[in-house]
Amino acid sequence: MKKIVSMPAVRSHSHKARTALTVLGLLCGLAPGVQAQDMSASSGNANAARVQPRLADAILVVVNSDVITRYEFLQRLQMVEQRLQSQGGQMPPVQQLQRQLLERMIVEKAQLQQAKERGIRVDDAMLDRAIARIADQNNMGMSEFRQRLEQDGMSYPAFREEIRSEITMQRLREVEVDNKIQVSDAEIDVFLAAHDNGNAAAAPQELNIAQILIRIPENPTQQQLAQSKQRADEVLAQLQAGGDFAKLAAAYSDAPDGLNGGELGWRAQDRLPQLFVDATANLQQGQIAPLVRSANGFHILKLVGRRTQSVMRGGADGGQQAAATPSVQQTHASHILIKVNQVVTAAEARRKLTELKQRLDNNAATFEELARLYSNDFSASKGGDLGWIYPGDTVPEFERAMDELAVGQVSEPIESPFGYHLILVKERKIDDVSQERKRMAARQAIREQKLEEATQDWLRQVRDQAYVEYRIDEQ
Repeated sequence: MKKIVSMPAVRSHSHKARTALTVLGLLCGLAPGVQAQDMSASSGNANAARVQPRLADAILVVVNSDVITRYEFLQRLQMVEQRLQSQGGQMPPVQQLQRQLLERMIVEKAQLQQAKERGIRVDDAMLDRAIARIADQNNMGMSEFRQRLEQDGMSYPAFREEIRSEITMQRLREVEVDNKIQVSDAEIDVFLAAHDNGNAAAAPQELNIAQILIRIPENPTQQQLAQSKQRADEVLAQLQAGGDFAKLAAAYSDAPDGLNGGELGWRAQDRLPQLFVDATANLQQGQIAPLVRSANGFHILKLVGRRTQSVMRGGADGGQQAAATPSVQQTHASHILIKVNQVVTAAEARRKLTELKQRLDNNAATFEELARLYSNDFSASKGGDLGWIYPGDTVPEFERAMDELAVGQVSEPIESPFGYHLILVKERKIDDVSQERKRMAARQAIREQKLEEATQDWLRQVRDQAYVEYRIDEQ
């Protein structure tokens, strides 16, 4: 991986080096609304503003060749606070929240610079489609969604650029992390042996785990390790005393999902890091695991929930039989896809499919006829027929909706990354899983196991290699 700047993260020996605490000392106590007041000067004050620089425009931190300004920081802080408040629960201490946010913004700046160097960009058309999907997920049109943001005191241009940055960083991670994960044949052999010999008799599990990560630098000294361990112990003690996990994740976690409460979401057990699975194996819902150490730092893990995975079914017992044998349920399905683009909005796509569903319910047309006329998919020429589908062949949104349908049933409009679908289940059968398909599924599961740790390791390298200089006390 090409380094951004090959120098320490903070040059403590230089007279120009500054600490985050100095930055936060100036910011603490300022309400998020202050910057809006500072930056909304009337035309009468505009000339005076040009003559005398305002603190709102001050540089807080230099990150390589870019900067984080006070106004940028306070604007982002306002968005984060509103997001946390909307999720309920207590807010973390303001100093801790600001410290975590500033650190996150530093890492983001470094990532965005890497993306720019590699020519990764998100154009306005792609951004518009992403925001339209967000609005649609909130059951709003774009005008209503924008109005709601403004009512909540959130700048729409700032929200728009935050989404652009998130998509850019996601694409960068795909290049720098996802595409570089290697899975050997030996690893696949070990995985298949473990699942065939002991775990195959048990119903597959999905876990929802939340984490707080206290990151350690690459090649840490004993002092750095001790400091990180002490910090992790202090957070764990607060949790054991009844502290709110989401609040403490926002205040202390170095993981990208920290400001969102630390939840990883529902994942199949064999697609989580084995370290996480082992640590939470004997926990009940809501319990906290003992401190876990990895190459990236110290993890505090909470079991949010555990459930039986639903993709392996086919017996009267609701899936136990299928999980215990080398067989899997296949589904013969068709679909009608309406893609979302610059011409067709998410709301229009969903409305069109709702109309088509009504025609099907009224027996005014067949599924095959409508698929040939309206579907934006290669399968349109075949009446929408997708053939026999194995678990894992389609995106999760499509698969979950398909699995809930009875044979002969047509779904309501379903959203996926490709657009909106109507799904028809034509047949189901139980079939033996070929050895080749078993190995493909195992390879994907191992890749996902490795992804969390690989992503954290990469982010640590990005942070350690970035040149960071705190500037606030020079203003």
